[in-house]
Amino acid sequence: MRGTADPTTPVSAAERTPAARTVYAPGDPVDLLSTVRVLRRGASDPTYRREPDRPVVWRTCRTPSGPATLRLAQHADGSVHAYAWGAGADWAVEGVPELLGEGDDWSGLAVARVPLLADTLRRRPGLRLTRCRQVFEMLVAAVLEQKIATVDAHRAWAWLLRRHGEAAPGPAPQGMRVAPDVDGWRRIPSWDWHRAGVEPKASTAVMAAAGVAPGLERTLALGRGGAEVAQRLRSVPGIGIWTAAETSQRSHGDPDAPSFGDLHLPGIVGTALIGRKVDDDGMLELLEPWRGSRQRVMRLIVASGVAVPRRAQRLAPQDHRHH
Repeated sequence: MRGTADPTTPVSAAERTPAARTVYAPGDPVDLLSTVRVLRRGASDPTYRREPDRPVVWRTCRTPSGPATLRLAQHADGSVHAYAWGAGADWAVEGVPELLGEGDDWSGLAVARVPLLADTLRRRPGLRLTRCRQVFEMLVAAVLEQKIATVDAHRAWAWLLRRHGEAAPGPAPQGMRVAPDVDGWRRIPSWDWHRAGVEPKASTAVMAAAGVAPGLERTLALGRGGAEVAQRLRSVPGIGIWTAAETSQRSHGDPDAPSFGDLHLPGIVGTALIGRKVDDDGMLELLEPWRGSRQRVMRLIVASGVAVPRRAQRLAPQDHRHH
């Protein structure tokens, strides 16, 4: 849909005229901030900005048609007004419904017997699983988080995008960048991977994924994740259970791909569901009653704000993130 931009954006009229726009007004509640927050890779992520104290999010994306900047603003009536700039603007706007959870059906999720989950679902009726349709980009970001502290991975992501990405089109907030295209990732020299703090195993996995990137994007035609999507992602050398799940959660909107192998999630899940930390096998057992919706349950647990007691016994779950 063509038109003019949101007049509240503090830029000139010429700059704020978008290439595409739409208004998404779903029948069921959608919480913009809760739904798309998982796409943010740290406070300095150049692809993501939230306007202070407002339900407004800016994000960039590398689309099949080129770079795009997308501004999403939720209004009091629950509708989300979307504005996009750049060569990929139409693609970005077309994907807004899925980005905000269209097709993610929570109606069959039975959590009434677990008060923490039931209460969180009641308080967060607009929580949805995003489907951003960016398989390669989500995979690269997940690879950088393999077997490394999250803060260091986010620092590497931001550094690489500032150096090798491109300026966000349109009136994006200062410093926003679009991730490199496939060839751009291939051209990053070894010394820049090193300067970013990325280990050779991770950069090698990114190069392997770049070699099959078109095939990775075609997995979107298989729907919202599932065994075949996971198998195809894991066929890339260096991609294991954890990385495939972290990717399909965001790119496909997979409702049943919890991040097994994570160093912290088993403790959080165990504390939420039985009041004590568990290991990876324990997390698998606890989530089994919700097979088919395990990622939805994970999102509820994280949204609940449950914290692992500091003095709880430490366990050493197996870390699959380097596979």
